[in-house]
Amino acid sequence: STLSLSIIQTDLHWEDKAANLAMLEKKISGLEEKTEIVVLPEMFSTGFSMQPEKLAETMEGETVQWMKKLAREKKIILAGSAIIQEDEHYYNRLTWMLPNGQYGVYDKRHRFAYAGEDEHYTAGTKRFIASVKGWKIHPLICYDLRFPVWARQSPPRHVGERGLGGEVEYDVLIYVANWPEKRIHAWKTLLLARAIENQCYVVGVNRTGDD
Repeated sequence: STLSLSIIQTDLHWEDKAANLAMLEKKISGLEEKTEIVVLPEMFSTGFSMQPEKLAETMEGETVQWMKKLAREKKIILAGSAIIQEDEHYYNRLTWMLPNGQYGVYDKRHRFAYAGEDEHYTAGTKRFIASVKGWKIHPLICYDLRFPVWARQSPPRHVGERGLGGEVEYDVLIYVANWPEKRIHAWKTLLLARAIENQCYVVGVNRTGDD
């Protein structure tokens, strides 16, 4: 079956949640062609901030509720990462929001130490695979792109063969990012590499503008 995705690669208002949500809602509402999945950049509500103490929300907070409302109203799947606090930890968390209000989450595994992300955010430990119209979709976040083993497809197994554990199979990789322009060649090259080595489609969603 076919699958329609829209990606929103836009400038973000630095640490201004209300402005970002209003701007993104306007862009999503302006989509003219029918789409089934809308993907937003990494930390779409704040920019790539290292101030989770000031900006973090829970899964019951404004940003997730905004995603739930918009997914329901537009009858879309809405995905993107935001700063989430849970059990006294901060996560760079991607939420995969369905129109019925159900959702799945993926916490960024590889934190960007060069920007101090490892000092402020807890690393995730689990992959997340979504299923849409028979397509299996594997969303990841920004710096995860540099770690091919984390995205590696499991080889097909024969009937009765035991796996080694941690197997993952999918048709589409999605990377949401705040990737700097100075390393854009690496971004484009690595997206191609992940597609070739895993024999899958890859969707890369970056953002524009300056922080």
